[in-house]
Amino acid sequence: MKKLGKKILAAVLTATMTLSLAACGGSKQTSTDTNPSADSATNKTTNDGGLDTSKHVTVKFVVLGNRPTNGRLESMLKELNTVLTEKVNAELDLQYVEWADWQTQYNLLLASGDSSIDLITTATDWLDAWPNIKKGSFMPLTHDMIKTYAPNTYASVTSEEWEKCSYDGQIYLIPENHYTQYTNHGIFYRGDWAKEAGLSNINNFSDLGKYFQFVKDNKSNVIPWDVSGTAANGNALASGYVQSTTSNIVIDGVPIGLSSIYYGASKDDAYTVTSPYMEGTSFEDFAVLMKEWADAGYWREDVLNYDGDTRELFKAGASGADQHHTQTYVTDVRPNMDIKQPGSDTQMFSFSEPSKNLVKTSITHGCVAIGASSKNAERALMVYDLLRNDEECYRYINYGIEGSDYIINDSGELDRPDGWDQSIDALESNFWCGRNDELELPNARHYKGAADIYADYDTYAIDYPYGKFVFDNSKVSTQIAAMADVCANYIPRIAFGKVDDPKAMVAEFREKLKAAGYDEVLNEVQTQLNESK
Repeated sequence: MKKLGKKILAAVLTATMTLSLAACGGSKQTSTDTNPSADSATNKTTNDGGLDTSKHVTVKFVVLGNRPTNGRLESMLKELNTVLTEKVNAELDLQYVEWADWQTQYNLLLASGDSSIDLITTATDWLDAWPNIKKGSFMPLTHDMIKTYAPNTYASVTSEEWEKCSYDGQIYLIPENHYTQYTNHGIFYRGDWAKEAGLSNINNFSDLGKYFQFVKDNKSNVIPWDVSGTAANGNALASGYVQSTTSNIVIDGVPIGLSSIYYGASKDDAYTVTSPYMEGTSFEDFAVLMKEWADAGYWREDVLNYDGDTRELFKAGASGADQHHTQTYVTDVRPNMDIKQPGSDTQMFSFSEPSKNLVKTSITHGCVAIGASSKNAERALMVYDLLRNDEECYRYINYGIEGSDYIINDSGELDRPDGWDQSIDALESNFWCGRNDELELPNARHYKGAADIYADYDTYAIDYPYGKFVFDNSKVSTQIAAMADVCANYIPRIAFGKVDDPKAMVAEFREKLKAAGYDEVLNEVQTQLNESK
């Protein structure tokens, strides 16, 4: 929307919000914030100061992941919507952006301006929140609006946290700021097999290679790492090696397609921009090692075209490894491997271990936004407030139906009914933008060693240095698009060793990035980062 149109709309909606709050007894209002809601009629105030929810609405919520087909989601939503209808006369509909080509599909959906979309799962580090804000995909929110329609959520977010969720003076994001998690990546491997290989603990790429070789030599019908060579997996492996072998800190707000190749030099020099993909020997060393691993047969020959589910193969004993982050390890992989592969003693090699190079998870790693064209913005905030803060609604959206999806054992812990299998029976509602430690049930099936892992990370993890940095790519959007094509073409091949001469391929990759505009983008990132101090 053009600036003039925004100003006109803002003026009209400011008046609407002022009248609405006046009806609530808001005679002391002094805020000049604008209320950008496209349709205030659905939530007018009543004469007695309450919120008018007489009109029943459906709130559509965009989430990430493959929509489950086991019927559990539909059963849960039926129960949850009964409660939501009773409390705010609304019901919830989840719209899934599935993992196949998820980034492209997600951004296309947001760019469509679909007025039926109300709540949107987003993130500043992996879901392009800032670019989508600048494209006009999200609705700007005011303090008054959030305080009125999501009062419990508003009270739980500090002024500094609201600032981290704002762009150009307007709030666009509501953070998942009350949920403990670490989302640093690494490799999951079988501790029992590692011990057989003479490895008491794997905490570097060299020992990981020894483990893969042992699996290849000694475990029949098992592929050491039966990985799908997607761009996402290739980027995770490449960035993991960089994290393990350098002190560079990735700047998440400058995505080059699925890659993040611009880094701060170190935690002590975070505002000097560099790229380990272009400078130093780390990325060359990575390419050479991955070529060795590919030639040794640690993954399939057709890895770049393979689309198998590595995690399920790992749980079935057909893969010797899997890759993802700590949260996945403690909540899914370790506990389910203990069930499906008893005695496997599954461990995690965190990519941060060799270098002690780790940043804490940002509060905007998971957050919610309102669709720019939403017709039910206020009611959507009311629904979100319930999902995040109301115990009954929270348990439905996160755990499902008690007795069918979960039980509470004699110790007051969340457990599962007899015969429950996550691979088959999981709810998969994927509410990743409003989880709340105060309402979380201790999970009997989560890995009990999680606290020790978090405590270890806490000894060296630093706060993310770039939480308030919002990169404006308008001057270099053409270069970024060209670089994204280069990364998509080269990084998966380099990461999975599908090259003849790895050093020559890295040199060619760097030349292509230079030609695409690498230096122009670096200079722009450096300039804006300096200005953000």
